[in-house]
Amino acid sequence: MRRKILLLDTGREWGGGTNSMLELLKRIDRQRFDITCCFYNNYSRGNSETIESILNSIGIPVVFIAQRRQPKWAKIAKELLRTLFIFNRSLKKQMIGRVDEKWRVLPNAQQISSLLQAGQYDALYMNNQPSTNVEGYRAVEDLQVALIQHCRIEPQLNSVLVDMVNKRVDAVIAVSHGVNQTLRQSGIDAQRCFTVSNAIDIHQALPDRKAVRARLAYSPNTFIFGSIGSLITRKANHHIFQALGQFKRIHPEANWKMVVVGAGPEQENLVLLARKENIASNIVFTGFQNNPLDYLAAFDTFILASSSEGLPRVVLEAMLVKTAVIGSNVVGTAELISHNETGLLFEYGDIKQLSAHLAVLWQDASLRQRLINTAEERVRECYAIENYVAGVETILDNSIERKTHV
Repeated sequence: MRRKILLLDTGREWGGGTNSMLELLKRIDRQRFDITCCFYNNYSRGNSETIESILNSIGIPVVFIAQRRQPKWAKIAKELLRTLFIFNRSLKKQMIGRVDEKWRVLPNAQQISSLLQAGQYDALYMNNQPSTNVEGYRAVEDLQVALIQHCRIEPQLNSVLVDMVNKRVDAVIAVSHGVNQTLRQSGIDAQRCFTVSNAIDIHQALPDRKAVRARLAYSPNTFIFGSIGSLITRKANHHIFQALGQFKRIHPEANWKMVVVGAGPEQENLVLLARKENIASNIVFTGFQNNPLDYLAAFDTFILASSSEGLPRVVLEAMLVKTAVIGSNVVGTAELISHNETGLLFEYGDIKQLSAHLAVLWQDASLRQRLINTAEERVRECYAIENYVAGVETILDNSIERKTHV
């Protein structure tokens, strides 16, 4: 019998986790799994594609739970709590969470529970992380369905969340060994934690570097640094700009550009920072682009400076198209970048170290080539999309099977 699965995604923006989910849904065995998606937001990406349109194109039905605006009483209550508990951050967060649970979490949980019962689903499969999927846990409290949590970023967990997960979840899928370790160190039952590493399609047609650079009008003599992703604080593009400022002061003779692919709330701050660092003429903001592989192929060096990740697909993609990578030494990124072997690592926030790495890769073409060769080989050997899909399918199947025999 086909397993009926309701996939819950409570996100608000299209990120790497969204792409990983879509790659799974495109390839999952439809003879074994009957999947319906449940989203809160029909978010879109820059070319006007929406989640709904993409899911429709691959034959996956989707329903949306409309999100109501925060009522006035909840807003007032939270402001009062912030004042009352100004010196107790933990208690303040806990009390505000109770307000959110009453006006937002429980109503959503009731709707999710109704969907599960009406559709006679075998499992609820959640696509974010425990702190943003609380309503899913509430929805299945009294239901005999399997609960699977896909944890796509290093999670933030407290004792309440840990107890909630251990009480009800059947499996937590970590996208990297580092995320798995964080889950277990936080108190999640190790027997519930499984690692299925993010992966990419290693067989896809890849862009030609020279052709892409010519189309984008990048001079062969210009060294292209680049980043791709949402312009949000966690991605720490401000650290890249500060490091580039140091790089320019030390190497005023260098001919370079920094291409920033993506959009988000931090762009205005980054524009101001570029002026402050005297690098505004070197910075190119492209906005969102739906052909990230082309840009990755055009870069000489890709930089990911995030404060946290899960297992960043964009690093795998950069390695696949033979672009040198610099990354912050955080969970997920450090799992992909072996320092001085498949790329260069710097300690998160260490501007001086990042600037030195920029200079080394700008100067040393032989080092870049060595890193590129090793990284591409590692990706093709260890991170094929087929392994990712098979791993998730096995966990879904086993979790439902165990639940039916409880």
